[in-house]
Amino acid sequence: MAEPKIHTFGCRLNAYESEAMRSLATEAGLEAPVIVNTCAVTAEAVRQARQAIRKARRDDPTARIIVTGCAAQIDPESFAAMPEVDHGVGNGEEMQAATYAALAAGDAERVIVNDIMSVRETAGHLISGFGARARAYVQIQNGCDHRCTFCIIPFGRGPSRSVPAGEVVTQIRHLTETGYREVVLTGVDITAYGADLPGALTLGKLVRKILKLVPELERLRLSSIDSVEADPDLLDAIAEEERLMPHLHLSLQAGDDLTLKRMKRRHLRGQSIAFCQSVRALRPDMVFGADLIAGFPTETEEMFAQTLSIVDACDLTYLHVFPFSARPGTPAARMPQVDRHTVKARAGRLRAKGAAALGRHLDRQVGRTQPVLIETEAQGRTPHFTSVRLSETHRPGTVVAAHMQAHDGATLQGTAEP
Repeated sequence: MAEPKIHTFGCRLNAYESEAMRSLATEAGLEAPVIVNTCAVTAEAVRQARQAIRKARRDDPTARIIVTGCAAQIDPESFAAMPEVDHGVGNGEEMQAATYAALAAGDAERVIVNDIMSVRETAGHLISGFGARARAYVQIQNGCDHRCTFCIIPFGRGPSRSVPAGEVVTQIRHLTETGYREVVLTGVDITAYGADLPGALTLGKLVRKILKLVPELERLRLSSIDSVEADPDLLDAIAEEERLMPHLHLSLQAGDDLTLKRMKRRHLRGQSIAFCQSVRALRPDMVFGADLIAGFPTETEEMFAQTLSIVDACDLTYLHVFPFSARPGTPAARMPQVDRHTVKARAGRLRAKGAAALGRHLDRQVGRTQPVLIETEAQGRTPHFTSVRLSETHRPGTVVAAHMQAHDGATLQGTAEP
């Protein structure tokens, strides 16, 4: 039976869910579907998903195209109106075996999207692989209880809910047994982990439990976190657990206090800076990435300058820059908008700032020897998640000690040591 073709947009959680859907579709005997796993975080992400759907139909006029993910959950009608789409499946149904059994039997409704706000559980799914045996993603949490004024994702993901720690440990143990060297804990709001579970679990306690109970796991990473919600156990783990990789991606969004308040974020500028300083005191080699939005409604040049300057204040290394994109149904869409030319220009300036910051980080790595997890034959990543291109080929999934010789502004060039 031909395997599903899956087009994944958006976050690491989507990458995890795509692999779960591949497994569920195959187990149900669903013959060669094309699954488009959409993202709704920006209008551009939705546009790209629509483009992929149309291309999939052009490439195979007889393909069975199934559209799922956040954009399909939030706006199922618009995807159902596309003649290329055979089925729309919501986020509450995409991870259920019964959905794929019905699709395989040919008795599924064209649109299978229910009220995501009524979902109260998130089940872990035992996944065997993510391509080459290098890095795997494990879902620990889904949904979000916060209501940032720019964000539509809670309406695509529903309330925050956590995967029980035992299921997480079982999944990670299974992945290490099948050859994975690194696992990334992922979710929508992973620093909210455990609040809905008995036993006062937190993200930090989960990290400790994983590293204790799965000693074979060589590398553990966290996806994006809200620094203001980092618990004491997580800080202890950062300080004491070498297998917890020295790279954190922060959901900062802005560096100006008034902008942060209008975004309805839960932190202020000073708290972000203090967090980075305190973590570096615990782990001096820690590097930080961050999500930042350019051109949020009402943003003045002075307010933008504060966001620009937080790159240096926090010594950020990797930036994910988002030009503000108004999402219908969010409070920010009703605020006074910054004109598009200014938004794009500010995003460009922020990206240039990020490129310079990355260049400084790469400069510091040249001359050092780092363990590189090989992802493809001649490419891998250091513990700091820095991309490395090697002068020779290696088997994906292996860890190679490599001497860093140069960089091109984005990627280190290295040679494996004998």
